[in-house]
Amino acid sequence: MLMQAFATHTIDTGDTRILARCSGDGPPLLLLHGYPQTHAMWHPIAERLAQRYTVICTDLRGYGDSGKPASDERHAPYCKRAMAADQVAVMQHFGFERFQVVGHDRGARVIHRMALDFPGRIERAAVLDIIPTRDVFRTAGPALATAYYHWFFLIQSNGLPEHMIGLDPEFYLRDKLVRWSRVPNAFDEQAVQEYLRCFRDPQTIHATCEDYRAAATIDLEHDEADLDQRVQCPLLVLWGGQGVVGQMYDVLALWRQRAVNVSGHALACGHFLVEEAPEPTLQALFSFLADTG
Repeated sequence: MLMQAFATHTIDTGDTRILARCSGDGPPLLLLHGYPQTHAMWHPIAERLAQRYTVICTDLRGYGDSGKPASDERHAPYCKRAMAADQVAVMQHFGFERFQVVGHDRGARVIHRMALDFPGRIERAAVLDIIPTRDVFRTAGPALATAYYHWFFLIQSNGLPEHMIGLDPEFYLRDKLVRWSRVPNAFDEQAVQEYLRCFRDPQTIHATCEDYRAAATIDLEHDEADLDQRVQCPLLVLWGGQGVVGQMYDVLALWRQRAVNVSGHALACGHFLVEEAPEPTLQALFSFLADTG
């Protein structure tokens, strides 16, 4: 079992239930995963982080062993605002009113919304291998649509992506890991089997499509409404220099339009920084995160 030192909790947030794994006794640090993974993606660095922090790794709503609430026509149950509120409730459950947070991929998008909706909660935040959602859609052209085809596939209606993915979820998930990574043999098969265990569930496939549908609709509405707001806490931005984000965007320039205090750099890898470049990722986080609560 991965991350054996981490205790397992299931937390009722009032809106859904969230699976959380917890270890350590230092300042609180929340870790949020991305698509199509679970909290298990943090296994290469979680135990070392727990030597300095109280580390809480969760499965986002719709993912892993967390709840998968029914959606609606606006996809509101899977908007980043709802996902961010889940995670604030999790941290309150453990007694933490303020905390640091690190997120990869979809988890990083949750952090962006959390920093706007709950600015008093977050001391420091790190986002891994994303640019803001609004900028992805605003700059979409042939190259971006080819590289990020799943953004436009997963939002299709009438159960199309659910049906197609459900015919062979293992092929689909493994293709994503290979397609978006650049470091050979980066993934621990035990972790991959955990991702597959969860992703084979039709409810997970549907809920994760709803996550992307929300991103293309209600999340954009929220982002447009908050264009005058900027992330106030210190923000670390890390990205894979060999991946889509690193190849296509001036990452720091985009984030400096959305946050007041931005630092960061590229790592020699693709999309999955924690698994492709665990040591550089860990050292960057150690340099950025505060050690005292």
